[in-house]
Amino acid sequence: MSYAEVHGLRLWHEEHGTGRPLLLLHGGFGSVEMFAAVLPALAARRRVIAVDLQGHGRTADVDRPLRYESMADDVAALIDQLGLGEADVMGYSLGGGVALRTAVQHPALVRRLVVVSAPCRRQGWYPEVLAGMPEPDEAAGERMRGTPPHELYSRIAPRPGDWARLWAKTGELLRRDYDWSAEVAALTVPTLLVFADGDSVSCAHMVEFFGLLGGGHRDAGWDGTDRPASRLAVLPGLTHYDIVASPALPAAVLPFLTHPVSPPA
Repeated sequence: MSYAEVHGLRLWHEEHGTGRPLLLLHGGFGSVEMFAAVLPALAARRRVIAVDLQGHGRTADVDRPLRYESMADDVAALIDQLGLGEADVMGYSLGGGVALRTAVQHPALVRRLVVVSAPCRRQGWYPEVLAGMPEPDEAAGERMRGTPPHELYSRIAPRPGDWARLWAKTGELLRRDYDWSAEVAALTVPTLLVFADGDSVSCAHMVEFFGLLGGGHRDAGWDGTDRPASRLAVLPGLTHYDIVASPALPAAVLPFLTHPVSPPA
């Protein structure tokens, strides 16, 4: 458990288990603790490196906006600094966007990619989810004091007083439009998309995202030879908010990380 100096940031990361490296990237207003329920199952099979992203958890903020692209560069720099060569990268929600950008921007560093409950374009969220995203306003963040995310932040953050700033910067990030469809379609990294059947991402977008990765266009054939390199898992009985704590998540992820996959067509 230590800090890495990357791009002027002291990036917190902690390691659990042994084997091929798997980086875990948490969701918005979270930290490595988001993965506490599934970490034992993952660490039993992998060298898990869990990261607190810019301004989150034990990683203090710096004077730059929150952007998926810059946080992806931070993750890539950590992979380099740890001498991993290449790693599997798994991100949830906001961390899913960072994981996806890491594969897009640094494909040589990502062996396999797992995106959990995150779209590849902003309009993939349901309209009511978009409408409810945080306002880029520190006063709104102040009103969220006492909530479970704030209570965790206040216990572990190097500067607990930065909470309202994190809220405002995250709101500004989440309200920016983006569409990475063309870059997703060009990806060659084998990718697993994982969603809940009650997710905040629309079912139509799940299919669209998978289609960009080559999935859902044809029958795989009796022996699976026409199966794409990427996979789609929709976990039943879960939502965007509890999928990251469900044992169904590592049960879906570990086979994808460990079983051979065919090269992309």
